[in-house]
Amino acid sequence: MAGRQRRTATGWTVAGLSFSQRELRDLLVAWLALGLAFTFFLERQFSRIVFGQFGGLSAAEIASTFAVSLLTVGVGFLLHELAHKVVAVRFGQIAAFQADYRMLGFAVLGGLAGFLFAAPGAVVHRGRLTAKQHGLIAVAGPVTNLALAVVFLVPFFLTASMGIGGFLRELTEMGLQINLLLAGFNMLPFGPLDGRTVREWSKPVFLAVAVPSILLGVGALFVL
Repeated sequence: MAGRQRRTATGWTVAGLSFSQRELRDLLVAWLALGLAFTFFLERQFSRIVFGQFGGLSAAEIASTFAVSLLTVGVGFLLHELAHKVVAVRFGQIAAFQADYRMLGFAVLGGLAGFLFAAPGAVVHRGRLTAKQHGLIAVAGPVTNLALAVVFLVPFFLTASMGIGGFLRELTEMGLQINLLLAGFNMLPFGPLDGRTVREWSKPVFLAVAVPSILLGVGALFVL
């Protein structure tokens, strides 16, 4: 590991990827803010406590929900963005994640209010690219979420078949659901979403990724 990770004057280099101190800070803040936003959203009693309406929510329940949110929502969002960076750097780009602090604050406040719209930031890159390279950078994020969904799929079925509840059940269910939703949502061909960039590059690739992603995302929303 020592040969793959080293500290520099301005940050860290890990497995050939350079991270400035600002980028590492942005990644950490986005990860924690998303975890907090989803904790507020999922634990409605916690929101009432924050507003002075005390209820019967224990510290252990809050900690469990926060941990699940960090390991599912936070990781799903950030690995999605880092996948964009990995591919962009492979194409010779200068790329870095930049957190959107205004939107992160909005996400936390929205969680308190009972709704969620999470846009933690984005990977910004510069350099000359072909349409294909743009498309490959874009599709890397949703494909990463699909891969993470597969990772959660086996333990999800195992916990269900063995009747295991509690933290593990919640972790695997939410990990599967959030990654399918992220893949499906980001492959929509609108606005700044990845699906639009992929469609502009290659309609066959767009259809091959978007159709299953969107269908699975809808299924995750209404079935899980």
